[in-house]
Amino acid sequence: MKLPMDDEHAALFTVGQVASMLDVQQAFLRRIDDNQVVSPQRSAGGQRRYSRHEIGRVQEVVTMMDQGMTLPAIRRIIELQHELAQITRERDELARRLAEPNPARSTSEAPEHQ
Repeated sequence: MKLPMDDEHAALFTVGQVASMLDVQQAFLRRIDDNQVVSPQRSAGGQRRYSRHEIGRVQEVVTMMDQGMTLPAIRRIIELQHELAQITRERDELARRLAEPNPARSTSEAPEHQ
């Protein structure tokens, strides 16, 4: 039986819990959400709920801010990371498809005898 806590994308943690875990201010978490850097899911009542994956992202944001990066720069880095991950998945899928034996392709690529 798979439990919600086993899913790294399950939104289980409140703003207060995450702030306490990461030793950051709740206002900081709201600010990075308002700036669309890390946007957690919302409960039925509209409260922010963070997954373990999003908590990891917040940790990355804290590290980048400690290195002097701005929120717009961090947002762009995260966007580029997502784009790169998508392109990598597409490349891997194409490579997998090209590596599969394909009888139709191999007969059409065979040299013609003259």
